[in-house]
Amino acid sequence: VQLVESGGGLVQAGGSLRLSCAASLDIVRFNVMGWYRQAPGKQRELVADITSGGNTNYADSAKGRFTISRDNTKNTVYLQMSNLKSEDSADYYCTATAAIFRYWGQGTLVTVSS
Repeated sequence: VQLVESGGGLVQAGGSLRLSCAASLDIVRFNVMGWYRQAPGKQRELVADITSGGNTNYADSAKGRFTISRDNTKNTVYLQMSNLKSEDSADYYCTATAAIFRYWGQGTLVTVSS
C-alpha cells in the first residue's frame, strides 16, 4: 500500500492545519490507521490512531487539540490540528496497520512558529 500525506506547512502558534493521508488501497482492510510524528533529535511518537470501527486513541499532548478521522469512501485519513504549539513542529507520518504489518508514508513537515 502507498500512503501519501499532505497538508503540512508553516503555521503560527495558535493556528490550525489539517493533514490528509491518501491510501492506494481500501483502508477498511487495515485494523488501525494512525499518525506518528518525529521532531529533530527525538524519537518517533504516536500522535493519534483510529480503528476500523472508529475508535480513537490520542497521545496526551494531542488530546483536546487534535482530531483524527477517516473517510472510507475516499480511502483517506485526516488529522485536524488546532491550537498548534511550537513543540508540535515535526515530520508527521501516516501509518496503516494490518495484523503484524505496519506501513508508513513518506511524511509531511509541520513547522509551528512562535
